[in-house]
Amino acid sequence: MREVRYWQALNEALREELDRDPDVFVMGEDVGIYGGAYGVTKGLYEDYGEERIRDTAISEQVIVGAAVGAAMTGMRPVAEIMYVDFLGVAMDQIFNQAAKIRYMFGGKAKVPMTLRTQGGTGRGLAAQHSQSLESWFLHVPGLKVVMPSTPYDAKGLLKAAIRDDNPVLFIEHKMLYGTKGMIPDGEYIVPLGLADVKRPGSDVTVVAHSRMLLYALEAAETLEKEGISVEVIDPRTLAPLDMDTIMTSVKKTGRVVLVEEGCKTGGVGGEIATRIMEEGFYYLDAPIIRVAAKDVPIPMSPALEPLAVPSVQEIIDAVKKLYV
Repeated sequence: MREVRYWQALNEALREELDRDPDVFVMGEDVGIYGGAYGVTKGLYEDYGEERIRDTAISEQVIVGAAVGAAMTGMRPVAEIMYVDFLGVAMDQIFNQAAKIRYMFGGKAKVPMTLRTQGGTGRGLAAQHSQSLESWFLHVPGLKVVMPSTPYDAKGLLKAAIRDDNPVLFIEHKMLYGTKGMIPDGEYIVPLGLADVKRPGSDVTVVAHSRMLLYALEAAETLEKEGISVEVIDPRTLAPLDMDTIMTSVKKTGRVVLVEEGCKTGGVGGEIATRIMEEGFYYLDAPIIRVAAKDVPIPMSPALEPLAVPSVQEIIDAVKKLYV
């Protein structure tokens, strides 16, 4: 095992897949000579050349459309859209084309495309560059949605996404790139659709993804000192969602807090809460609590931005409410 940063884990995943499969290539704005907005593609252009590491025009429609076409004709493109906020420009290519082609052609055509992008707050980039829009894409059958929270998961999940024969939306939180974690020296894959119990506990289940997973772990550590044992689950893949792991925990604890950085209305937490109610209402000893972003555009102000999204203290307070 060795310690790497989140961005380095992603870079390693790309290198290993580029070496393994000649059909894999990377494309997007500034992914080549510049090395990516957050350094994820650093050094790839020099090592693999412009044919496989392609800088594109500043056009989300072109990037996604070209990736869909390349995937349909046998390639495995890894396309990057600089910020999840810009996916709206290419929505037709994503939800009407990439996600539906395999089904509409009866499996005779497929779209093995990975679409990398960045989401979340923390850098003061204002309302058009700081959103958490993952819940939009949970409503699109045929599209897989992945959000890794650790370097280990980032590498393993990206490799799995690139090898998948379906389109995968791979959302990286911009504040996780510098975080550190341990990964094995050898190759490994983290299967899509498999949640992970990041911290075992017995009193409360907290489900959190992406950067909120780190907040949940910090909250759990604090609560442990107060005698409350928190089990923290990271879905890792939001579509498909591993409800078996979540429900196993709910049966054990009987109390649930759902945490996300996206807005509460129409959010990921609402979907998970509903499925818990459908599949395990009688296991609950208290109402489900959601901790999510306020239903407001993300402020640019360094003083206001943190107030728009969940904090560690909000998670702690939510868990304590279950015992009132």
